[in-house]
Amino acid sequence: MNILSLFNGIGGLPLACDRVGINFNNCYYSEIDKYANKVMGKHYPDAISLGDVTKWREWDIDWASIDLVGAGFPCQAWSVAGQQLGDKDERGMLFWTTLEIIKHVLYFNPKAKFLMENVKMKKDFEEYITHHTTQALGYVEKTLINSALVSAQNRNRYYWTNFEVTQPDDKGILLKDIIEHPMDEKYNLSDEAIARFKPCKKTNSGQIGTTAHEGKIGQRDRVYDADGKMVTLTATIYKQPPQYVVFRDKSKTVRASGRGSLDRHEWDSVSNCHYRKLTPLECERLQTLPENWTDCVSSTQRYRQIGNGWTIDVIAHILSHIKEAEIKGCA
Repeated sequence: MNILSLFNGIGGLPLACDRVGINFNNCYYSEIDKYANKVMGKHYPDAISLGDVTKWREWDIDWASIDLVGAGFPCQAWSVAGQQLGDKDERGMLFWTTLEIIKHVLYFNPKAKFLMENVKMKKDFEEYITHHTTQALGYVEKTLINSALVSAQNRNRYYWTNFEVTQPDDKGILLKDIIEHPMDEKYNLSDEAIARFKPCKKTNSGQIGTTAHEGKIGQRDRVYDADGKMVTLTATIYKQPPQYVVFRDKSKTVRASGRGSLDRHEWDSVSNCHYRKLTPLECERLQTLPENWTDCVSSTQRYRQIGNGWTIDVIAHILSHIKEAEIKGCA
């Protein structure tokens, strides 16, 4: 089996294949980020780098030999967190490049499988992508899976495949299950950061507050209980300020000021907690990566590459359907 990984990142496709037991002879991959390629080179030194995805017509590969294509095409143009320009954005146009490449593979190998991934987006965009994928590639299954089923991270993603996919079982993993012990003190919040903490009523996901920055509260400012789930990791994890994704750890106590919307009893329980940032290792665990998968690059790049990547156990679950189909076919 030969695999082709478009927008490869830190090697999510070959790693998921390894995890589910799908053996491959060659892994071809396209990625222009030098830090992502450094991580890929550490773990898959024999994989064949193809470079820029927009120059795919120049690639010297046997297209008929490709059995699986994976592509997490850029999400910035489609995400509700972005400008929502779709394929009017240059990055959004890479959706069409993805379709062209997969269509080319299917022309030479009609039995090839594909997996495309992107964020949960507004309905018009999702329907647009599903429609044009079906028009270009034929039979398409669309599945929305939340990584929360297999990890401690809420991460809703659409997956488009040419094979049926079910929902993974809920493993019931919470933040407290991925906490690093012992933890380097450099990840603790400063007194200034703690003073900006504003409590709020606890949500179903475990959110217990926010840290305000210049009067504006965004996704990166949320505070989570270790008994809950983490917000979606992004490529901007490393940006400071504001302090990104801190959570409550009952193993230590600090004093924080203010009460916000919590009553006195609730606030007393919240203030007797430890607030800190997630470590790179904890972020790897949130993405179900092997421990220290990204330790060959700086901490800043570790956060960035992890946030840009796939939740490996979700991809492995999806690919397991290919393995089952092959086994049934052999039987």
